Amino acid sequence: MKKILWILIFLPSFIIAQNQQSDSLKVDLSSPSATINTHLNFLQEDNYQPKKSAKTINGLEEKKAIRKAIKIKQVLDGKGLYIDLNTLPTNSNYVDSVGVNAYSRYVIFPNRLPDVYLEKKGNKWFYSDETVTRIDAIYNSVFPWYVNWLQEIVPEYGHYSFLGIEIWQIVALIILLSIVIVLYFFFRKIAFWILKKIQHYITKSNENIEVDKVLKKLAHPISLLISINLIDVVFPSLQFTLAVNRWVFLALNIVETVFWIYVFLKLIKVAMEIYAEFTENTHSRLDDQLVPILNNFFTGLVIVLGFFKLLTLFGVDATTLIAGATIGGLAFALASQDTVKNLIGTIMIFLDKPFHIDDWIEAGEVVGTVERVGFRSTRVRAADTSIYQIPNSKLSEIVINNKGLRLYRRYNTNLGLRYDTPPELIEAFVNGVRQIIIEHPETRSDSYNVEFTGFGDSALLIMVNVYFKSLAWSEEQTSKHRLHIAIIKLAAALGVEFAFPSTTVTIEQFPDKGNLSPKYNTSKENINATIQNILTEFKNDVPPENTPES
Repeated sequence: MKKILWILIFLPSFIIAQNQQSDSLKVDLSSPSATINTHLNFLQEDNYQPKKSAKTINGLEEKKAIRKAIKIKQVLDGKGLYIDLNTLPTNSNYVDSVGVNAYSRYVIFPNRLPDVYLEKKGNKWFYSDETVTRIDAIYNSVFPWYVNWLQEIVPEYGHYSFLGIEIWQIVALIILLSIVIVLYFFFRKIAFWILKKIQHYITKSNENIEVDKVLKKLAHPISLLISINLIDVVFPSLQFTLAVNRWVFLALNIVETVFWIYVFLKLIKVAMEIYAEFTENTHSRLDDQLVPILNNFFTGLVIVLGFFKLLTLFGVDATTLIAGATIGGLAFALASQDTVKNLIGTIMIFLDKPFHIDDWIEAGEVVGTVERVGFRSTRVRAADTSIYQIPNSKLSEIVINNKGLRLYRRYNTNLGLRYDTPPELIEAFVNGVRQIIIEHPETRSDSYNVEFTGFGDSALLIMVNVYFKSLAWSEEQTSKHRLHIAIIKLAAALGVEFAFPSTTVTIEQFPDKGNLSPKYNTSKENINATIQNILTEFKNDVPPENTPES
């Protein structure tokens, strides 16, 4: 009797306390944070009041608003989108500044669910009209038609739970993973076939073993990405709890990001292989040097962007991250101005192309062959095989004499004949040298000069001005060698002697001494026959092997 009495005394107080506690949780739509709290709190199992939650939906009758509010929460749970209530904006005048125009709206998950957002109407925040209109389509995409069908065919014992997970969910997960594994091997073959077709379409060739190896490695992550996307689409249908979905989708996003990084790295490698094959068929070797530079640049870019993406998956604000990276990059640039200047100089060199690899250049005090163009400097090998490392910033500013871009290599020299050489032999010698130049395979036969130009201190001067076709230094020396040998043979055959600085005392009459002057044969028949023999020998002469280029 006493117990009943105590119950009757304290029961009204308990009911009043419960009503007061219920009334303390009021509908609050004053800010994005308050609206989302109202929506989610009144749909919890321990505080299920869908009518209050439906207050966040504007312009619909109560029953429809309740269905919309419930579907929004189910979509968030199905996609594993956990809302940290402490990070929501509490400002009633919050403005979304992302984009060209500023709006009084708040997108909860801009990347994964951009169509679900709040907007301010009057002094209150509601789910936007677009969200309310599209939530049914979003719900159907997250929970397709077969979800209800699964619920109907699952027997009663299938709903028994183990560690908070129902048996039918475990069985469905095993079936899903089995299907994904089978599809992975199928998609891998399809991906390799498609990549091979694309590579053949671009390069018009199937005979590239290195590219085939890279394409096979590239087909693996592509098929894995397709499999992960399949899991991403189907997994919400298994209706796990928010906690499970949250960690599963986080893991899937991390794996997907890592695979995308791998895919882009392999794509860069394939692109560089194809570009390297293309540059091998071009005349310029500067393009060949561009391959490793572009490879390093794009590889670093993919890794940096992928790292930023991974940080955003762990909740790091992308705006803050980019701002910090910008400030840090500015500070780094100020601290390394010379490096930045050299990088800009590198870009200017590849854009202007003042020289190519293996070109012989004169850049200030440096004369030599360009061997390599890097990010920071250019390597030039001098004639004595020493190496010069010229900063690209300096190289892009100074005057460069690129002898490798000459159309022809000009060679000019003077031949000195003895003063007592008869005019007939001088004329014959000049004509013979002209014929040698015409018959020389490495000289321009349409542009040359061989003339008797003057009287030197010790010799009659014959100017020889020719242009060699080859731009390579070693081939020029070989061509000179062959030309010189032919001229010497011509002079010897004609009996023409080369002069050298000397003083000659002529004694016209000296007892028992003959004249020391050379005997010249000026017979026209002999001259023509001699020149013809020399030209025939020159044509049949095998040129010596090229000497190594300095």
